[in-house]
Parts: sequence; C-alpha cells; structure tokens
Amino acid sequence: MDRAEKREFVTGLNDVFKSTGSVVVAHYAGLTVANMNDLRSKMRAAGGTVKVAKNRLAVIALQGTESEGMKDLFKGQTLIAYADDPVAAPKVAADFAKANDKLVILGGAMGSTALDADGVKALATMPSLDELRAKIVGMINTPATRIAAVVNAPAGNLARVFGAYARKDEAA
Repeated sequence: MDRAEKREFVTGLNDVFKSTGSVVVAHYAGLTVANMNDLRSKMRAAGGTVKVAKNRLAVIALQGTESEGMKDLFKGQTLIAYADDPVAAPKVAADFAKANDKLVILGGAMGSTALDADGVKALATMPSLDELRAKIVGMINTPATRIAAVVNAPAGNLARVFGAYARKDEAA
C-alpha cells in the first residue's frame, strides 16, 4: 500500500468506527480462506462487514472516535467485524467462534462503551432490532385482537340463538 491508499483506508475505517452500531475485534490466525469467506458471507447476510486491517492503521483510525478505548485489542492478526445493528456483528462472530475455535473474540465496542470478550458474547445473546420490533408489534396487536373478539362475541351469540329459534320454528 502506498501513502494515498493508507490515508484513504484510515479515513474509511475512521468513518466506520464513528457510524456503526457495534464493532468486534478478533484474532483469526489459523483460519483458512474458505473459513474467512464463510464468515464474510454470514456477516454480509446479517448486514455487517468483516475487514482485515493492519493494527497500526486501525489504531490511527480509532483516534477521535468514541471507540478509542479498544485500541489495546489490536495486537497480532486481528480482524474487524462491524454492523449498523448493534447486535448483528457480535451475534454472527460469536456463532462462528463456537463452530470454529480458530476465531478468538478479543472484544469490541458499542458506541463509546468498550467491551471485553464476555461483553461481546453477552451482546450476542440479545435479540436483534427486528426481533424486538416484532415482539412490540405482537404485544400491541394482542389486546386489539382480544377487544375485537369480546365486542363481536355478543353479536355471534345472538346470531346463534336466532338461528336456533328459526330451526325450531321450521321443525314445528
């Protein structure tokens, strides 16, 4: 990489650290190319991205961001996984780390909060934004359904009673 490419990479990474919901830092030593491609595709499906960055450039990119507290994590062969959804990147990284022991989660950041490995794993167990929205809609929708059933019940009962009287009159 020449200086211009490095400067552009640092600027892009700085924007990532400023704008994403969460960032996960992990060691990837020993992962094959197929494993890395699998991780990237799973992360892409969840709305995230995986990048391998030089530690020195990543630490420079962290300067002036809320995530600056995680600069100590950049030692050895590290990769960065990030997504706009604060739960997506930790969830995919933790699931992949369970299946493949060569990916070791070091920590990460969510906004200005620096996370250790346990913090990332705890964040991975939380439901995503879409799951939370679905639960809220379900909770709002349930009372409305019950009210409609209660309001319609007397009319349905009356219709059944009238039907029974009509059948009784026809039989007589």
